[in-house]
Amino acid sequence: MLARALPVAAAFLVAAGTLGDQRTTAQAQNGASADWRPPNARRDHEAAPAPGPDAGPGSPAASSGQAPGAAAPGPGPQPNAPRRPIAKVSTGTGQLPNQQGQLWREYDISPYTLRVASTNHPEHAIVDWILRETGYEAWNCGPVAVLNANPRTLTVYHTPEMHQVVGDVVDRFVSSEAQSHAFGLRVVSLSHPNWRARAQGLLQPVQVQTPGAQAWLLQKEDAAVLLAELQRRSDYREHSSPHLLVNNGQSSVVSATRGRSYVRSAALRTDAWPGFEPETSLVDEGFSLEFSPLLSVDGRTIDATIKCEIDQMEKMVSVPLEVPSSVAPRQRTKIEVPQMSHFRFHERFRWPVEQVLLIGFGMVPLPVPSEGKPLVAGLPLPLPSSPPRADVLVFVESSGTTNQPNLANQPGRPDAGTYRGRY
Repeated sequence: MLARALPVAAAFLVAAGTLGDQRTTAQAQNGASADWRPPNARRDHEAAPAPGPDAGPGSPAASSGQAPGAAAPGPGPQPNAPRRPIAKVSTGTGQLPNQQGQLWREYDISPYTLRVASTNHPEHAIVDWILRETGYEAWNCGPVAVLNANPRTLTVYHTPEMHQVVGDVVDRFVSSEAQSHAFGLRVVSLSHPNWRARAQGLLQPVQVQTPGAQAWLLQKEDAAVLLAELQRRSDYREHSSPHLLVNNGQSSVVSATRGRSYVRSAALRTDAWPGFEPETSLVDEGFSLEFSPLLSVDGRTIDATIKCEIDQMEKMVSVPLEVPSSVAPRQRTKIEVPQMSHFRFHERFRWPVEQVLLIGFGMVPLPVPSEGKPLVAGLPLPLPSSPPRADVLVFVESSGTTNQPNLANQPGRPDAGTYRGRY
């Protein structure tokens, strides 16, 4: 038995010695310690090498919370990085294309901008009138174009045909004839349009696109007679200063508005009495009229754009809401929904200087807000009635030349830039 066990033991010792020699040789080659560890423990230790000399408390790895020896995170999308464009973008040729014969021109507009003191950017009026004459599409579609203005220079890059139109508009602003020209504007209202019956023979119709609106031309003498007759009516009301003057090329805004607050909704709140909080909102009602005139180069005709917006609150429609609370389970409140009427007018007119332009908007919402009043005096409650309407008229005429270019800024006269009526 012993004789049989000796060869087996000898074979085991030889194998163990061979394994130990191989382990010693591998450790010597890797520079590792000669202490033997299980294979799993060796792999865990080798996965996190010992920190190097730069892994101290102040090292980048320590300050960022990164484990010593761990690999740096790979490149990824940064939160503030610019979005990668989807469309193909090229730098082009570096030159403005001129396949349609575009030309670069710079117009001196300082003769106009230096004499205008009622606005900080008078050059905007020139750009607006160019866009009215040419259309916005001429600068956004078709040939490559440039339209830019500063207080002294108007820069244009377009075809020769477009430069002719632009040059005519610029001349109308910088012309000496337009330097001292002013226009008068009156906004009035009447409760009934029956004034047309007596003035029919004085009115020369002008085409208007807005449904329900009309326009006429009158001689200045006839316009003065008509205005004097209208002022004798009990329902006559004027909504702008009778001395309001607008300088050539500038815009004037006549407005009379006010805000009316109402309860829009109710939010439940368990931490406050009575268990809900009303949410209020504001709606504006009134009217706003913008007038932009421009005299021709020869001083014989007037071009003007008139834009009017009227907003009227007809009434408030009440809606009951249930807002139960622990104290009052059947509690109710009321919210309001405004019932509004709107009128919009935006037209352009051209007429001779020696005539007066009269525009009638028709029976539109009353431009000046008014509270409901009883139809019969002495009644405790107002009788039901429809929202107020009025025939709104606008008189526009040339006030001629004056030796004071900034007439609108004289003491005692309202600013021509914006006039806000009182009511």
